Amino acid sequence: MGTRERRERSDLNDRELSGLFHAAISSHVENVDSIALAAVGGYGRGELSPGSDLDLLIIHDGSTSAEKLQEFVNALLYPLWDAGKAVDHSVRTRAETREIADEDIRVLQGLLDIRYIAGNQDLVAAVGDDALEDWRKNYKRNLPKLRASVQERAARSGELAFLLEPDLKEARGGLRDVHALRAIATSGVVSVALDRVARAELVLSNVRDALHDQTGRNRDQLLLPEQDRVAALLDYSDADALMLDVAKAARSVDYVMDLTWNRIDEGKPRSFFKREKSEVVGKGLVTSGREVEIADEHEIANDPGLGLRAAAIAAQKGLPISIESCIALAENFSPIAVPWPRQSREDLVALIGAGSSMIRVFEALDQESLIAKWIPEWEHVRFLPQRNVLHRHTVDRHMLETAVRASLLTRTVHRPDLLLIAALLHDIGKGFPNKDHSEYGEELIASVGERLGFSSADTATLALLVKHHLLLSSVATRRDLDDPETINFVVGAIDSPETLEILHALSIADGEATGRAAWSDWKAGLVSDLVSRCLAAMSGIKPASKPELTEEQLRKLSTKELDVSITPGESTYEIEILAPDQVGLLAAVAGVFSISRMDVRSARTRTHQDFVLMKWNVALDANAPLPERDRFIELLKKALDGEIDLNRKIDDRIDTYRKYPGIPVPPPVVTATNDIATKATVIEVRMHDRPGVLYTVAKAITRFGVDINSAIVATLGAEAFDTLYVSDLNGEALDEGRAKLLAAQVEKFLLTQ
Repeated sequence: MGTRERRERSDLNDRELSGLFHAAISSHVENVDSIALAAVGGYGRGELSPGSDLDLLIIHDGSTSAEKLQEFVNALLYPLWDAGKAVDHSVRTRAETREIADEDIRVLQGLLDIRYIAGNQDLVAAVGDDALEDWRKNYKRNLPKLRASVQERAARSGELAFLLEPDLKEARGGLRDVHALRAIATSGVVSVALDRVARAELVLSNVRDALHDQTGRNRDQLLLPEQDRVAALLDYSDADALMLDVAKAARSVDYVMDLTWNRIDEGKPRSFFKREKSEVVGKGLVTSGREVEIADEHEIANDPGLGLRAAAIAAQKGLPISIESCIALAENFSPIAVPWPRQSREDLVALIGAGSSMIRVFEALDQESLIAKWIPEWEHVRFLPQRNVLHRHTVDRHMLETAVRASLLTRTVHRPDLLLIAALLHDIGKGFPNKDHSEYGEELIASVGERLGFSSADTATLALLVKHHLLLSSVATRRDLDDPETINFVVGAIDSPETLEILHALSIADGEATGRAAWSDWKAGLVSDLVSRCLAAMSGIKPASKPELTEEQLRKLSTKELDVSITPGESTYEIEILAPDQVGLLAAVAGVFSISRMDVRSARTRTHQDFVLMKWNVALDANAPLPERDRFIELLKKALDGEIDLNRKIDDRIDTYRKYPGIPVPPPVVTATNDIATKATVIEVRMHDRPGVLYTVAKAITRFGVDINSAIVATLGAEAFDTLYVSDLNGEALDEGRAKLLAAQVEKFLLTQ
């Protein structure tokens, strides 16, 4: 796979087409100089991938009759079609070509790469000259069209560097963006750093070739099942190494594209040596062409804090740093004294706290590896992929997005500097085999804090925040907030109200940066409730015992009858169930939801004397009827009485679900612990969501001969997180051996379903 192979592939097709062209000309056209054959687009550049179309332009001077022209085209193309080759062709005169190119920016861009194959060479040269003249002459009209097409593709296909299954050609940072950069460079409006995307183009082109080779198809989306095969073909150690290289390449392309549009917007002079009137914005720093620049690169070695100062000022002013300044900072790098002086630490905090404008500046510095020179721990997470359906971004970009959201929450905490540093580095421990990223991150951030010049107390707080950055969201969604032991557990881990308020803000920022699949209003509300209870406990207010039921609920219980209430919400339904406690109740309710085509989003249950109160949040399947109270009660009673074969009905739904190919997912993970609930064993189930998950889990636990006291259920994106409190028949927690056996059996049962 490589440039030579793509060129050889193009040359081979050139020879075949030339032969077909001359044969067709001699048979069907009297004037052999009236027609020409040219390659355009990727074929025109001589960059033909295994599955690429042959992009052809047949140019004629109008002297050949329509009938003869059609006979010629058929004679030229039918042998290609018969051979199974994909051909994208157009038949036009020079004037027609110019007219269509004037209307369609994609046609015009393709003509910039026109290349002669056969026939009248002057016709091809004339069309190429027209395209180049129109591209340069009308750049004020053409570049906005090109930009709109780039933005439309990005909106449709996403960002290549951050996608689990990216489109190597269409996504932002992909091959089409490289071609767009070439077109901008051809316009002569601004200088484009094409040398900085040369390696990126080679990587993406090689991966695309390997994908075509493996699939035998002209498809550019790199799906998960194909990543291992492509990685092996290109001699990568594994798919993660492949995707790491793809992310690096895409980030380089995206960086140059962003810089190029900025220069176009600000009208930067074509020559870097012709400097605009500059304005001093800080010691050793000026703005030129709406970019922050180093005034004198010779001062970099004498002023180690210059780079961070430039970054902070640029981000706070919403400006980029010039690429030349970033290169100069890297080439003349001088390390900051350890521990960092206060000004450098504050410049770092100012950079992180600049919000979304920070990302462009941070990315520029990172492209020159400057971030890793300041914070060596950063190098390991650069471009590190997260093959996790809940995450949208690579590890480093996720931490940047978390910092952006944390910058909006700085007014809610007493130490915004600690919040911002923790947000930027909260996942710094990821990517190390056999190490818990939170615990290892605690070790790493301690070293970083000391190096940055934070006090011992502040460094300890940073370490605590990184270690427990998942604590609040995990406890809030998987533990019983009405259990005093839950509150005591959190308070025992967090040392002060000030630290808790920072951790709360960090949890919000982290969740929002991960995406709606992992963070919702429901989850945010639970975390806020947990924090309020913990703050109350920290102030000396003893956690309240589990609340009693409302008078209305008690009244319903007195009837000793099953009761259901259904309340429609914005996009889900809230369903409350009061039912006499009995073995298999949770499984039956979950089963009825499943066969009614209701997908559980969250649930909380608790036992009161001999009754169970359940509160469910469900979404309807696309084909589900609107829920009706009486119908639901009827189904539930039949399920409890064994009149409905839930197993068969749920299996039928799962079979339908399995008709689609799906994606590879990790196996279920089931754990058991007694560390929070004093009279119960906590069973945690994490697995890919599918129909009937909770029914299957509850059935597996019930078969073990234990009682399910309560349950907390959450569906986050495509992942199910179920927490069940169970006890033995005497109402006590299971001993350690039996708890582990239960977890193992549930996990085994789930694997067989």
